[in-house]
Amino acid sequence: MIIYHGSLEIVEQPQILEANRPLDFGSGFYTTSSLQQAQRWVKLRMEQNNTSKGYINIYEYSSKKGLNTRRFQSANEAWVNFVHANRTIQGYNHNYDIVVGPVANDNVYLSFNLYEAGIISKRELIRRLKTYKLVDQLLFHTENSLETLEYIGNKEIIR
Repeated sequence: MIIYHGSLEIVEQPQILEANRPLDFGSGFYTTSSLQQAQRWVKLRMEQNNTSKGYINIYEYSSKKGLNTRRFQSANEAWVNFVHANRTIQGYNHNYDIVVGPVANDNVYLSFNLYEAGIISKRELIRRLKTYKLVDQLLFHTENSLETLEYIGNKEIIR
């Protein structure tokens, strides 16, 4: 399976990085099977860092037996609970090597913020999530999980 990672750098050797802010699936190395999503990520990073060049790093992902993988097929209640825990519980750390599921885009974050503020219920949040077309993200959470990735190359993005 081909997957992508948007970055300001060429990343031949992915690393598990501790996030400086709460992320959907916790700390690690984030990728997607969507070239368009990776391009959005790299353009956002370029804008945030006021730079004119970034890269879409390309990998071949091969599953490996023995890894603890969590897959969310949709933005359902289990996904909401998992993302909510990662975003709000201080020191929360799950025991999955790889987590696969929908990526929360700007619309999802707005709805999630309403839920976290107690303005809408979990049921209403899930109803709203079902109306969004969400792409996937794959988190590699452990060093062992990184062994499933083989760097293929990159595509330079210039703005």
